[in-house]
Amino acid sequence: MKIISLVPSITEALFDFGLSEKEVIGRTKFCIQPKNTVQKVEIIGGTKNLNIAKIKSLNPDLIIANKEENVKEQIEELQKDFKVLVTNISNLEDNYYLLKTLGNLLEKQEIAQKFNLKIYEILAKFSDLEKKKCAYLIWKNPYMTVGFDTFIHDILDKIGFQNIFKNQKRYPEVSVVDLKAADYIFLSSEPFPFQQKHIDELQKELPAAKIFLVDGEAFSWYGTRLAKCESYFQNLVENCR
Repeated sequence: MKIISLVPSITEALFDFGLSEKEVIGRTKFCIQPKNTVQKVEIIGGTKNLNIAKIKSLNPDLIIANKEENVKEQIEELQKDFKVLVTNISNLEDNYYLLKTLGNLLEKQEIAQKFNLKIYEILAKFSDLEKKKCAYLIWKNPYMTVGFDTFIHDILDKIGFQNIFKNQKRYPEVSVVDLKAADYIFLSSEPFPFQQKHIDELQKELPAAKIFLVDGEAFSWYGTRLAKCESYFQNLVENCR
């Protein structure tokens, strides 16, 4: 089966399922994992500006897209000629069924089950923790955070953090004043590349908050990535005690 993946985390998952560059024949420029293998795969544009002509020339058997990552009109154009699996991942349960679906499509059911079990085993270790109030920032100018209906929110909850914006939807804009309710503020490495200087800026306005740079892939890359984040999450939680 020849597959084009339009989603970075799903591209990673396909290779984790044992596929090679002969099967994964197309990817976006943001599909950067696994580093050594993915470089051999043809780039077909960005997640939101696909090269439709190039995709058609590759003639895939399956295209895997995502409702949030990709542009609806571009996906509808591709659906006229190709089988397109459109994913929509908002929580851990959705991720479970994503892996299960991939396992069935690729006839890799045992691998899918292995990853699902590993993910639940990792997150179960944090289930008894007292929830700490946090805010997770994904953008600057304006500051933007995550609401209850996002994958990031669910992962925060699973590892022992209470999102102070749990009553808001999707990716709301927030002010520094709004952040005062958080004991911990996480600045994500993506999509905005927060750095130490951004911690320093916020710390001046929020001296009581504990502010950390966090790996955006660990929180937002659904698929198999969570199965590799055990030590990362453990270290983060320990630093927040």
